[in-house]
Amino acid sequence: MAEPLSPDRLIQILKAEGVTVREYPGWRTRSRDEATGKIFGPVHMVLNHHTGGNGDLDVVAKNGVRDLPAPLAHIYLARDGVAWMCSAGRANHAGAMAVNAYQSFLDEEGSHPAPLKSSGTVDGNDVAYGIETENRGDGKQSYPRVQYDAWVRINAAFCREFTWSAESCGMHKETSVEGKIDPLGPVDGYGTADRFTFTGNLFRMHVAERLKHPVFWKPPTPQPPVTKTADQWINELVNWARTLGFKG
Repeated sequence: MAEPLSPDRLIQILKAEGVTVREYPGWRTRSRDEATGKIFGPVHMVLNHHTGGNGDLDVVAKNGVRDLPAPLAHIYLARDGVAWMCSAGRANHAGAMAVNAYQSFLDEEGSHPAPLKSSGTVDGNDVAYGIETENRGDGKQSYPRVQYDAWVRINAAFCREFTWSAESCGMHKETSVEGKIDPLGPVDGYGTADRFTFTGNLFRMHVAERLKHPVFWKPPTPQPPVTKTADQWINELVNWARTLGFKG
């Protein structure tokens, strides 16, 4: 069980993890607590989404969509890796979570079953921090390296603060009883890995790896190929020829 963080503390843990943070106007007091009569928290997990579009910051933070008032997440993660703070209170992002799936994240199990509506539901907006990551969600638009790296850092920051494992980091499609598909799509790369397909298990593996290190840790990156000078090539050829018995 964990009480939600104050706005200042939320910013503090994100910045400590190396996340670039921007504050959307009014985010500190904009929430769904008063309108719904429900209080945000205690919190038990992080829930990750894709936005389903590009340039949706105003929608997520202030405008909302038809029949779903803003804020639609606590954090909007832009494609440039900047985390925009949208709310510190209750946000409309999770909807109904299947109890069987939610329980697996609550218990930090090593695997997470497909959500079953028959197991009952819990209001995910009460218990989960929500991150909306900017992406069309068409399975074609990729997540840039800088965005994915910030995404891992944000989840790790929550886990570190609340002493959660990476198994407290869920995907909307892993909890929703409404057939949600997010997040999905290719990732341009992370660490030494080139392009790969986003999965919840792989994402949690990356969060878990980050949690093994201090907040200032950076994942290793691919090393550029070594370019040899003409003199170096000549010296190698000479040495190679000598090994074959040529003299000169």
